[in-house]
Amino acid sequence: MADRRPLAIALMGPTASGKTALAVEWAQRFGGEVVSVDSALVYRGLDIGAAKPTQDERGGIPHHLIDVRDPWQPYSAAEFATDARAAVDDIVSRGKLPILAGGTGLYFHALLHGLAPMPEADAATRASIEAEARERGWAALHAELGTIDPDAAYRIHATDAQRIQRALEVWRLSGRTISDWRRERPAHRFPCRVLKLVVAPPSRDVLHARIAKRFDAMLDAGFLDEVRRLRALPELASHPKPLDLPAIRAVGYRQAWEHLDGAFDAAEFRDRGIFATRQLAKRQLTWLRGELDALWGDPIDGRARLERLVTDFVEPH
Repeated sequence: MADRRPLAIALMGPTASGKTALAVEWAQRFGGEVVSVDSALVYRGLDIGAAKPTQDERGGIPHHLIDVRDPWQPYSAAEFATDARAAVDDIVSRGKLPILAGGTGLYFHALLHGLAPMPEADAATRASIEAEARERGWAALHAELGTIDPDAAYRIHATDAQRIQRALEVWRLSGRTISDWRRERPAHRFPCRVLKLVVAPPSRDVLHARIAKRFDAMLDAGFLDEVRRLRALPELASHPKPLDLPAIRAVGYRQAWEHLDGAFDAAEFRDRGIFATRQLAKRQLTWLRGELDALWGDPIDGRARLERLVTDFVEPH
């Protein structure tokens, strides 16, 4: 039986791969709207360092799931999936094409496949893990996670306190790893037929050059002043552990925050920021290689092929 679900495009790729410009161009051409699938763009005030598209860059195209939380507020993958599904349903109801654009693998997974059931948060277990972190440090807990669940430890950065805590919490509550839980896919059918496209440069060197160029452009655009403004917000200035907040742990922001705390000079901040962005891209590419039904293309040299794939999907002969 033919699949008569409405169409959607999932435009995935590592950071600095050119997803935003492509999403806007295709939305303009095919009557679409963009749903951001990016865990940094959900936060208000994270603009320059998160490469949030400006109003001009959005080209008059509605963008959903941008600026939906303040940087001190939590926002889970489950909340994202609920909000993004509502946005997709709304876009489709108006006869438009949803273009899901971003590089946050967990968000894509939650939206397209649903989240596996696993133990809910437990305040006592979390408090116990936090107490251990104060005594031993998050790096030690990350190493412990590596012995319990190597797959999760590989995906989670050693400084990502929130995700380390969640992975250990799930293990301690259930005796099963979070990776094991996630392999149990729930019954879930996304309401659209999706073309998955991965845009990525052909070589690591090209991607690294783009990352460095974009980071320098962010610095020239006033990235540090943006972080100074964030630090001055009362809710962040009074927060006991701002570096534990997911928003401030976003790539570049953590390094900028530590630099402004005096932890290292401007040159080292630049080096650390670029290195952290490269590491993010590496993790994103590892996830993307697991998307076996995705089609890959270089957004520059392979642009014509990508556009043929989209045209044949949206406007089949």
